Amino acid sequence: MIEASCHCGAVRLAVETAPAEVNDCTCSICRRLGTLWAYYEAPQVRFAEGNGPTDTYVWNKRVLAFHRCRGCGCVTHWRATAPVWAEGRMGVNARLFEPEVLAGARRLVNGAAG
Repeated sequence: MIEASCHCGAVRLAVETAPAEVNDCTCSICRRLGTLWAYYEAPQVRFAEGNGPTDTYVWNKRVLAFHRCRGCGCVTHWRATAPVWAEGRMGVNARLFEPEVLAGARRLVNGAAG
């Protein structure tokens, strides 16, 4: 089990496997957030009981809700808000993992102009 958390530890999550690849998305929001995305099916991501609350940000076509910790502000993950886009998939900010977890991951650079 691979565990991750925001900086203050209020939002904690776990996945069973390290990502084989991560996406350094260059779209207008991700480059500003400084995120590095690992993609999982939603049931593969387990959130700790008693996690602190998150704030969400939804923009443009309103297909993704980006979550951040209310305490420290770290972006933790996104969830699809529209079933036509990435249904069942979610992004976990891989920068929350310990560096050795990402040692074998292939790094992709991908994004959109939006």
